[in-house]
Amino acid sequence: MPHQQTAPSDPSSYTALAEEQARRAGTYSILAALLRESPGAELLEFTTRLEADATAQKSELALALSMLSLAARHSAPEELRDEFHALFIGLGRGELVPFGSWYQTGFLMEKPLGVLRGDLARLGFERAVGVHEPEDHIAALCEVMAMLIGEELPIEGQRHFFNSHIGNWAETFFGDLATARSAIFYKSVARLGGAFMALESRYLSLLD
Repeated sequence: MPHQQTAPSDPSSYTALAEEQARRAGTYSILAALLRESPGAELLEFTTRLEADATAQKSELALALSMLSLAARHSAPEELRDEFHALFIGLGRGELVPFGSWYQTGFLMEKPLGVLRGDLARLGFERAVGVHEPEDHIAALCEVMAMLIGEELPIEGQRHFFNSHIGNWAETFFGDLATARSAIFYKSVARLGGAFMALESRYLSLLD
């Protein structure tokens, strides 16, 4: 299973993919990195350079990328550590619980997690050494989608994974993140996540 402490993959790093697929994988990778842990200086600097492709300059996704890039320029790692802790860790639990089972059932470690584990096993994923949290964390799921795109899994497989484990709760999560009391920088992450998940849902529904 992925969910390792690494920098995101720049969309341009998916050189073997068509540009559209490279951008999809890169966006998932960026979201995973920002939601995995509090961003450090390297990730913030990377985020300041995000921009949409020329064909999407007036889209909601393009605006979200621009706002995230701007927010990164005015954020410091030490400030974001406090914000991330309040949002996702807290004393006992954070303001938000970024797990699929929680959003789908109101509880952790429920049936959706078991279904996810079955699908991950069929796809050949194993839990990374040292990772102890459930596999339905939003960052881990974004990492899996980035890898499925990067490995050029047929679109029906991507659609199944997205609809089964991400599309049925992620937009609600990002909506909650956008209005969370503790969110400042993460409001821009929420805008990107919400716009991208809506776009992915439409994109995958139109492809055969």
